[in-house]
Amino acid sequence: MAIGPRLDIRQTQSLVMTPQLQQAIKLLQLSNFELTAFIDQELERNPLLEREEGERGPEPTEPKADASDLPVLDSAPAEAPLLDGMNAGSAEDGMDVDYDNTFNNDSASDAVQDESLGQWGNVGSGGGSGFDDGESNLEQMVAGEISLRDHLAAQVNMDIPVPADRLIALHLIEMLDEAGYLIGDLDELAEKLGCTREHVEVVLRRVQGFDPVGVFARTLKECLGLQLAEKNRLDPAMQALLDNLELLARRDLPGLMRVCGVDAEDMAEMIGEIKALDPKPALAFDHIVAQPVTPDVLMRRTQDGAWVVELNSDTLPRVLVNTRYYSKIAGSARSKDDKTYISERFQSANWLVKSLHQRATTILKVATEIVRQQDAFFRLGVQHLRPLVLRDIATAISMHESTVSRVTSNKYIATPRGIYELKYFFTQAIGSADGGDAHSAEAVRHRIKALIDSEGKSVLSDDSIVDALKAEGIDIARRTVAKYREAMNIGSSVQRRREKSLGM
Repeated sequence: MAIGPRLDIRQTQSLVMTPQLQQAIKLLQLSNFELTAFIDQELERNPLLEREEGERGPEPTEPKADASDLPVLDSAPAEAPLLDGMNAGSAEDGMDVDYDNTFNNDSASDAVQDESLGQWGNVGSGGGSGFDDGESNLEQMVAGEISLRDHLAAQVNMDIPVPADRLIALHLIEMLDEAGYLIGDLDELAEKLGCTREHVEVVLRRVQGFDPVGVFARTLKECLGLQLAEKNRLDPAMQALLDNLELLARRDLPGLMRVCGVDAEDMAEMIGEIKALDPKPALAFDHIVAQPVTPDVLMRRTQDGAWVVELNSDTLPRVLVNTRYYSKIAGSARSKDDKTYISERFQSANWLVKSLHQRATTILKVATEIVRQQDAFFRLGVQHLRPLVLRDIATAISMHESTVSRVTSNKYIATPRGIYELKYFFTQAIGSADGGDAHSAEAVRHRIKALIDSEGKSVLSDDSIVDALKAEGIDIARRTVAKYREAMNIGSSVQRRREKSLGM
């Protein structure tokens, strides 16, 4: 056998992650709002991309082609399947539905605010407040909310006359967190202001008497102590209770009665007083408005009982490629670099359009199959949620599990039962005691909570819950019941019995 260099031709196959493929995978796992931000960046980088007419902002300087001459991306497929809920597993249940006939979730009230009303309007019954106008409402008469810092700063200006102390107090206000607790190091503040720590602590004790009572506390114990001292209830027994809050958290009532030196009746009264306190006093001022979840997928029921599944087109960006502008600048390009740049931008724009359409099609296909397989949940409730894994959906729609996982990440669906993340419908299976169909872990958790909520004075142990579930055909171990109960922050039977005995 001769040994030496030679040339061979070999044919191999390999999967290459091109930048375009990486972009398509990235787009698949983005939510609609993240996708909108990504599209905005692409519109800035690529002059051949523009928004579809209707979403477009000010007209650009370059002449644009008519929509009929341009390849348009509807970020959703042209059709949405119609699911027959009576036979959700049948392939013949799909019917063509006009996709543009989307779910309308507009508010029922579009009242026009009366700008002539001041925020200190008279709401009393004695004067004309304009309530005869159907477009007015009470919200117009409410003054703007005062922030915690403004409220405390006003008290500083009124109650602390010394300028140096007032400066320290204002810095302490800036060290409060959203719950009203003091964060940061007092030594650093003293060094920053050129004073002693003792001076800072004197001012701190002064501002700890401000309203709301409990602000400027450094620990939960101090916060509760300030409120109890304001009510003249910080006696030695209550102080011992505050010193042993970990026993209260564990619901170790015998240990608490021993360290506090009180009986069960006094302990129940002390715990009631603790429960009446506010552990986060600042939240009464600074209201953080929770942003509602905007669903990516909408579903509704038709008159014949079938499900219509469609993408939320209101949150999907629509882009198009300006082929007329491309033809104009491509014909006028002279240098090789210019031609290469224009060609790359045109290919990138076309690929983005294709990727967005594929993303929309994939999301709709996955959501439709989830609705088909979880039909009983949408009709009957959470107790009928069936066990489901990514493989079940991937097999049904002939896709890879990783694709289904990306599609269901950060995607929400609006259903007649509320808005759910798509991943909510994937739960583990709990075996059936009588050999029937398996039960969803989420449905079992719901059943455990229902049993505990209805137990009354007779507290159910974990073994009793296991027996009750087995009587309903659910084969579950005691440790699984304990795990689900702890995940729902439900105490053990011993803890619940103690709470019931003390009226907690």
